[in-house]
Amino acid sequence: MQLPVQSQSTIYAEPWEAAAGPADLVALARAVERAGFAYLAVCDHVAIPRRLAEAMSTVWYDPVATLAHLAAVTERVRLLSHVAVVGLRHPLLTAKQYATLDHLSGGRLVLGVGAGHVREEFEVLGVDFGQRGAVLDEAVDALRAALGPEEFPSHHGKFYDFEGLGQRPRPAQERVPVWVGGSSPAAVRRAALKGDGWLPQGDPRDRLPAQIARLRRLREEAGVEEPITVGAITEPLYVGTPDWAVGRRTLTGAPEVIAESLRAYGDMGVHQIQVRFRSRSRAELIDQIEAFGADVAPRLT
Repeated sequence: MQLPVQSQSTIYAEPWEAAAGPADLVALARAVERAGFAYLAVCDHVAIPRRLAEAMSTVWYDPVATLAHLAAVTERVRLLSHVAVVGLRHPLLTAKQYATLDHLSGGRLVLGVGAGHVREEFEVLGVDFGQRGAVLDEAVDALRAALGPEEFPSHHGKFYDFEGLGQRPRPAQERVPVWVGGSSPAAVRRAALKGDGWLPQGDPRDRLPAQIARLRRLREEAGVEEPITVGAITEPLYVGTPDWAVGRRTLTGAPEVIAESLRAYGDMGVHQIQVRFRSRSRAELIDQIEAFGADVAPRLT
């Protein structure tokens, strides 16, 4: 589950989130863990230009700081950046931040990465927006080295070149999973060739089978034999019968009704689903999280 509050785009934020803050995030993270969810996720934007602020808002908590804060108040749930725009930062800086997070959390990091889409963010940080895809391709390779077991990692490429520089602490995990976000042809190719997982962005159900088939075909053609975790973002959910307008796209009903619908994702070849619940308050959202964990999730397998 991607947590609310920490990013407040008008596409998905609920009205109550505008007045929410750190205490709400902590309560929700603990609820997610109690309910047995696999991971909690947060987003990444450095700064939002005025032309996009009305739609996107400027509320975007820093992912590393937020995940570190939530790691300290949870014990089991994994911590996903969905997604980190790693091309905005040098790989050694990214590695220092996320290796420390993995070390402090006892090996719970999943590093989700993406190319980014806000031109002004790149320009103000001195990064070529037009090269962001190529930069991300190389950044994944550089991060593989920098988050690996070597105290003095090395990478020699077009955009990044480093060796002989030590970083400790190392990640607690022997291999930090890297999940690639995005649904464009380039993003699917990147996930197929470089990812341990794929995080599609906004693909409706009817598009997923073809996307997954392409992902598998690209891996087979490249001789990549390691398994990949295929994800999906579901429709908005509301467990039970709502007495308020939750939107026509929202999947509602009894737990078995919702579970039956969500099992279709598994039939497509999806391994994990990311859910978002409609809610009017923190209390209602926690109720939804608990209902899903207790009554829907056990019916998904």
